Amino acid sequence: MIPIDLPTIWAFIIAFAVFVYVVMDGFDLGLGILFPLFPQKADRDVIMNSVAPVWDGNETWLVLGGGGMMAAFPLAYAVLMPALYTPMIAMLLGLVFRGVAFEFRWRTTQTGSNRWDIAFAGGSLLATLAQGIALGAILQGVHVDGRHYAGGWWDWLTPFSILTGAALVIGYALLGATWLVMKTEGALRDRAYHLSWLLLLAMLGAIGAVSIATPFLHVQYTHRWFAWPNIILTAPVPIAVAGVTVLLLRSLANKYDFQPFFLTLALFALSYAGLGISMYPYIVPQSITIWQAASPENSQIFMLFGVAVLIPLILGYTAWAYWVFRGKVKPESGYH
Repeated sequence: MIPIDLPTIWAFIIAFAVFVYVVMDGFDLGLGILFPLFPQKADRDVIMNSVAPVWDGNETWLVLGGGGMMAAFPLAYAVLMPALYTPMIAMLLGLVFRGVAFEFRWRTTQTGSNRWDIAFAGGSLLATLAQGIALGAILQGVHVDGRHYAGGWWDWLTPFSILTGAALVIGYALLGATWLVMKTEGALRDRAYHLSWLLLLAMLGAIGAVSIATPFLHVQYTHRWFAWPNIILTAPVPIAVAGVTVLLLRSLANKYDFQPFFLTLALFALSYAGLGISMYPYIVPQSITIWQAASPENSQIFMLFGVAVLIPLILGYTAWAYWVFRGKVKPESGYH
């Protein structure tokens, strides 16, 4: 009988939840980042109406990922949270401003609406930058002494974490632009196409910069990607990135409305796979593995029963919501 590796199963469950959050909340955070580039109120109304039915449900996956880590890998949660208090608090504040602004801008005067537009854009940018910085801080590793975080308050703030923060801002903005290509019409769609070209070039530069910098963080990353025979397994990732990029450029050149968004999701998936290749089997890089951080076996088995019911339900109602509100968004309809 093949033994069941529960920590590995839970690592994939949490990784899946975080990835779904990144791609689903990423495009509406990206819309907030792009908001200042669309100064007309009519355009901004259409932009917000394009995500009104789904934006709050997207954050369900953030709760599942964070809660799942606390329950399945309590040691990793206890080490990482003190290391990332500042970016995590900044992210939550940004999400609060984004969410409140989403509701209040429809119920205020023109002047008040402008203030909430600023809050929406600023909250989206802050939340995205904080997420990217936290990712960079985790990837570069944190100081661990025994079972405790032993670093300082500002250890998360480094050139590499700033780079990953900027890269995620660019990536989310590209997701937002390609979402607008898929969901809007006319001049707004044409503007989104133009932005998609620029943001794609910027994202490719960001992916290249992060990919070049990561092996210099730890020798283990270098061995994982470039040592023989590991390179046989890792080489398909950059090759696939190149292939998806060619398809994405072609879809933008031919002005296909739906392909750019899904190909951008594929770029995110490949980047996420590269992150997993670099980190596995560590959940706190170079310090704590998934087996060292795992909660008791009985606890993980008990939680699996809940997740087996919860994830299909979330996927089901999410798919239904996107299906019901499929198609182009018309200026005269939407959220009021």
